[in-house]
Amino acid sequence: MGLFDRVRRLVSANLNDLVNKAEDPEKILEQSILEMQEDIVQLRQGVALAIAAQKRTEKQYNDAASEINKWQRNAQLALQKGDENLARQALERKKTFSETSTSLKTSLDQQIAQVDSLKRNLIQLESKLSEAKTKKEMLKARITAAKAQEQLGSMVKGMNTSSAMAAFERMEEKVMIQEARAQSVAELAGSDLENQFAQLESSDVDYELEALKAQMSLTSREKNSQPQLPQQSIKNQPIPENQEPVDTELDTLRKELDQM
Repeated sequence: MGLFDRVRRLVSANLNDLVNKAEDPEKILEQSILEMQEDIVQLRQGVALAIAAQKRTEKQYNDAASEINKWQRNAQLALQKGDENLARQALERKKTFSETSTSLKTSLDQQIAQVDSLKRNLIQLESKLSEAKTKKEMLKARITAAKAQEQLGSMVKGMNTSSAMAAFERMEEKVMIQEARAQSVAELAGSDLENQFAQLESSDVDYELEALKAQMSLTSREKNSQPQLPQQSIKNQPIPENQEPVDTELDTLRKELDQM
């Protein structure tokens, strides 16, 4: 007996597992809505039949009440005419309709209660159907989001994150090196440009100095090309009185400048 219980439990567990795996939430939700709609249709039909039966019973009850009143009047009329036997028969008919009316009244009360209960159940089921439709759309949206998240997780899990991040870091380092090179070239170019402007902004004294150097160089070449006077003639020239040798040398330099 224990073995049979274990086998039954195992089969049930496997069947439940297969059913759970085969269940598609979206399809189950749609099927649940369809079943609720079918139940509402059947309940509406039941309510309609119950209301129709109530109407028939109510009509029968009203007809019985009319018959009771009619035979009551007939009994009174027979007594007024002095026909007691006929009055007795009228009261017997009245009694029969009274018993029927009592039975109909009991059935009518039961039918009214049943119709009221069916109406309440119909309203509740319609409300649940409306709520289920709203929840169905929300659950479908959640299912879609969950599937998307699951797919994204699978994609992220399947990605080689370490390799991708390492490649990304290498590319970032290369970009930084390239930017540093570009910045160095820009700085060097800026430095050369500044030097050029500094040269343009240099003092005119430099130009004058170069011009003077060039002029003196030209004068020196011209002087070397002219015949030189004997040094003895210069030495033998009389030195004026009261004139220092420095003054004499200065006069000589002046004369050379005059000849330039």
